[in-house]
Amino acid sequence: MPVFGSSLPPRHELALRDYGHSHGSHAHDHFQVLIGLDGVLDIEVEGRGAGIAAGEAQVVAPGDRHDFSARRHGAVCLVLDTTQPAWARCAERAPPDSAQLHALARYLAQCMKQPRTSALALQHGPALLLEAWSPAPASSSASRRRIDWSLLADWARARWHEPLSVADLAQVACLSPSQFAQRCRDEQGMGAMQWLRSLRLAHARELRLGGMSVAETARRTGYRSPSALTAALRR
Repeated sequence: MPVFGSSLPPRHELALRDYGHSHGSHAHDHFQVLIGLDGVLDIEVEGRGAGIAAGEAQVVAPGDRHDFSARRHGAVCLVLDTTQPAWARCAERAPPDSAQLHALARYLAQCMKQPRTSALALQHGPALLLEAWSPAPASSSASRRRIDWSLLADWARARWHEPLSVADLAQVACLSPSQFAQRCRDEQGMGAMQWLRSLRLAHARELRLGGMSVAETARRTGYRSPSALTAALRR
């Protein structure tokens, strides 16, 4: 699964999944969007239960533990796994027009059965689903100070040896801590410290893939010890 970090471009994967009995709870480091096509899928997210019937939908946020179990003869859902931060705005509310979203999901499900002739639709499917769920509001962000997330990520990567805080990040972004925390949730789909942890872990993975030892990687990325880094990578 992709690493959910701002220094990487958003990634998406559309799938048509037939659910049966539960296989146990789990969590992802990306958003998972489920749109019911057939049957009823019972879902529990962080202890909150719900049912996804045909035409209904649910967004599971990164890090949320969840479990699925289909009723009776199973359930079929269109599933989008995505690192697009804009889905954070959709996680706590239903789509404004579920009929439109359901029609789009059924269309994309048909496209997945003939991918060679539907490549364009499948390529733009994730963006269309997001647009159907959360139509773009009238622009009110033009006057907001833009956050250069890539530049901020580079600044943080050079300071893993320091105990970075939300206030530190906010100061670099020229915002108050509360403003920065809200912008991080809106634009990155996670809290500021979670964003920082995901960035640090992504850097550690990058160094390990390059052949660096666990001990040196831990030292460079600010983990307390090699065992703390190993535990984080396993999680």
